[in-house]
Amino acid sequence: MDINLNADLGEAFGAWRMGDDRALLGIVGSANVACGFHGGDPLVMTETVRLAREAGVSLGAHPSFPDLQGFGRREMRLSPRELAAVVTYQVGALIGIAQAQGQRVTHVKPHGAMNNMACEDADMAATLAAAVKAIDPQLILMAPALSQLASAGRAAGLRVADEVFADRAYTEDGHLVPRSLPGAVLHDSADCLAHVLRMIERGGIVTRSGALLPCRFHSICVHGDSPEAVATAAAVRGGLLAAGHRLKPLPELFAAAG
Repeated sequence: MDINLNADLGEAFGAWRMGDDRALLGIVGSANVACGFHGGDPLVMTETVRLAREAGVSLGAHPSFPDLQGFGRREMRLSPRELAAVVTYQVGALIGIAQAQGQRVTHVKPHGAMNNMACEDADMAATLAAAVKAIDPQLILMAPALSQLASAGRAAGLRVADEVFADRAYTEDGHLVPRSLPGAVLHDSADCLAHVLRMIERGGIVTRSGALLPCRFHSICVHGDSPEAVATAAAVRGGLLAAGHRLKPLPELFAAAG
């Protein structure tokens, strides 16, 4: 199958370093770039765009709640108006930085608690989808498979890239196991590859009990902030190619699909 491999990148801030973006950009096809609210800053965003351009990797905005200290992983309750403004502000910032380098932002993927909450809250998901469409209806919305966010994106008329995670375990209802629970994060690259291949072969999300939740998906995420990120991304890429799958940046994936 044609599939996309993505990573969350550009999450350093000032003197604080996070992840090995250069190495990951040599492996993945699409980058979700932090926009300053959970990680990233103007210089980090600019450098990440430059590295992505050199690697031929497509660009996505990775907006979050305004929660720099909590890395965007703490729940916040924003009004629909404020939520839309927060997303528009961040995506617009990355669009400007990308345009200054002759590049284009082609997708949006919410981060952390914003993403998790919108997966279950239909009203919040609709607000996010409407905000993305108002910025540019040609943007691809990357959303977890089987989520309210994916449904809201399609209802809004956006192209939606359904996503699964290589390095996270799933609950029986298809949500990510909370990070506070044992086994939520898969650390061994061989385990991550086996998890991905199992989902592809069985045609959907495979929960931690081994149950199948049938669904389609277009993209596989490796979190860029983990110490094992580069090894995991390399193992997943190598395993997918060895199994005969074709890896493409998101815009090419959707162009091929018509």
